[in-house]
Amino acid sequence: MRTVGVEEELLLVDAESGEPQALSTAVLALAERRAEGESAFESELHDQQLEFATRPCATMTDIAEEIRRSRAEAARSAAHAGAGVAALATSPLPVSPSIGEDERYRWLAERFGLTAQEQLTGGCHVHVSVDSDEEGVAVLDRMRPWLPVLLALSANSPFWQGRDTSYDSYRSRVWGRWPSAGPVEVFGSADAYHDRVRALVATGVLRDEGMIYFDARLSYRYPTVEIRVADVCLDPADTVLLATLARGLVETAARDWRTGTEPDPVAVSTLRMAAWQAGRSGMDGQLLDPRTMCPAPAADVARALLAHVSDALEESGDLGPAEKALRDVETRGTGARIQRDLLARSGSLRTAVTECAARTRG
Repeated sequence: MRTVGVEEELLLVDAESGEPQALSTAVLALAERRAEGESAFESELHDQQLEFATRPCATMTDIAEEIRRSRAEAARSAAHAGAGVAALATSPLPVSPSIGEDERYRWLAERFGLTAQEQLTGGCHVHVSVDSDEEGVAVLDRMRPWLPVLLALSANSPFWQGRDTSYDSYRSRVWGRWPSAGPVEVFGSADAYHDRVRALVATGVLRDEGMIYFDARLSYRYPTVEIRVADVCLDPADTVLLATLARGLVETAARDWRTGTEPDPVAVSTLRMAAWQAGRSGMDGQLLDPRTMCPAPAADVARALLAHVSDALEESGDLGPAEKALRDVETRGTGARIQRDLLARSGSLRTAVTECAARTRG
């Protein structure tokens, strides 16, 4: 059974007004004091953010428990600092983000200017274990067309600086400003992948390998494929669905590689269209079907993904829960739809944010 780990980036907000709060240093210090052993929390580029990482888990039940426990602990530590946490991929309210004091963050701010300044965005990264770099690159090559579907399922950033962007995942548009972000070509081998990474770092545009922001990459720290395309999800059940589908994609791609199935040679330019469409409409419109790269209803495309990985999910015992979780998303919507519904009911973005913080707290 492949292990799975999840990283989530949370927004620190005022519990009453919903405004982002630059309190990450205080919240991290409190979390470290409360931790039994090593803290799961880290700083992010901006002081209005907090990140946590789960342990590697073999079951989705364990992943769900880790996510809920970490979110609750983040909320408790934030409360002691006079704030709350919200699983939102962008701040709905206007904000002037402040860059953290870490030397790396300062370098990013100086090097990339407004692009770095405006990157107050929250992603969800899913790590799935692989046996080798060769297997990992084979997986990356074969899962490329399906990654926009994961973005659509996670869409949770409709608002930016107090306005509705008309996108379900505006985070994906902001994140795409980094020079190394987005879909990539088929590599063919681990050597070719590492050669490309070295060449990109050698340009001097990037600081180091940690700035390889592909939609999915080999982790530079762990023996995993790291899928980075998704928004942080408002509902932790959606995060578990993402992790389930990610592991299914990795296992399915690895099996295809072992049986000699070649990767789909779909062009990077077409994958960019698919990613744009996923960020624009989420699960409430059309997506590009990875099998044809033609538009189709989002629900049909999501079910095609489920069918694509069904053998792997059946063997891991995850198929039934994944089917239910997907039905739940179709019924209640992604975080983007929920945020818009909260605004429509209350008439206030502040109320929408504080309600999202309450949901994150659990």
